[in-house]
Amino acid sequence: MSPATPPTHSTRLPAPEDPGTLPLPPAAFPDPGVELLRGAFYAQRPGSRPLSMDLWLPRDRGAPVPVVVFVHGGGWRIGRRDDLGPRFRAWQPGPFARIARQGIAVACPDYRLSAEATAPAQLEDLSDALAWLGARADEIGVDPGRTVMWGESAGGHLAALAALTAPTAPTGPTAPAAGTETGAASGSVTVRGCAAWYAPSDLTNFGTDHPKERFDPRDPDSSEARLLGVPPAEDPEHALAHSPVGRVAPGAPPFLLMHGDEDRTVALHQSVRLAEALHAAGAQADLRTVPGGDHQWRALPEEDVLSCFTTTVDFFHDRLGTPA
Repeated sequence: MSPATPPTHSTRLPAPEDPGTLPLPPAAFPDPGVELLRGAFYAQRPGSRPLSMDLWLPRDRGAPVPVVVFVHGGGWRIGRRDDLGPRFRAWQPGPFARIARQGIAVACPDYRLSAEATAPAQLEDLSDALAWLGARADEIGVDPGRTVMWGESAGGHLAALAALTAPTAPTGPTAPAAGTETGAASGSVTVRGCAAWYAPSDLTNFGTDHPKERFDPRDPDSSEARLLGVPPAEDPEHALAHSPVGRVAPGAPPFLLMHGDEDRTVALHQSVRLAEALHAAGAQADLRTVPGGDHQWRALPEEDVLSCFTTTVDFFHDRLGTPA
């Protein structure tokens, strides 16, 4: 007799819950005038961890408030969504609370790191984050038609990609003021600008200006290779496709680019290239070179760090039509 065939069982795993229908996290109030929704679940792709965002909101919201979407750095390998860098960790109140107290919401999303997925996964995650903000805007009390992207280092690279990919508003000296026509349908996201601090913009030519630092475009263990899934020199077209300079086109939103002239991690010429590409496309690009500034504003006097922050927040007010 042949052995009996064991019975087969089919196990169907439950589908991930729809982040568009899950309740928002409970509100916390970390500083006067600030409401914090920490860990709002916004996306989950099969085989990946759930992705969340923190929402720093003005506590007393009458009309919907504009929103800045902040993208953290960390070489695409590491980083926390709520971290602007070591120079800001001791600030009380913190940088996002300070912005919220000025009438602007700040959304800080997770994204998949390079050990979890290669490009374009990170840009897809930010697109999901923007779509979630648009879908939940009425519930949260934000105006997605007045959105600005912001990021530092690798996060600046991703913020720039998102700004150059998302729907944008007609350029002009300022965005419409609160309570006026935003130019976007209810629930739709319109990116009105992007601020990028010491960000990579051209992964095909990432070399440093510092003679003591070396970059090998064929190194498979570089942060850029891990993001792309291949060393940049082995597939320059792929590297350019995932570089902000490769995405610039007429109609790009205005950019504020801030970069130290002593940056030993991401060379100043990365921001110079992006500014040149934006100008060539007829877009606005304000490049601010920070004298003595290293990566993450290391070694800058505290008053200069504060000036970088204040200049950036002024840019937000200008683009979002809010009073400074």
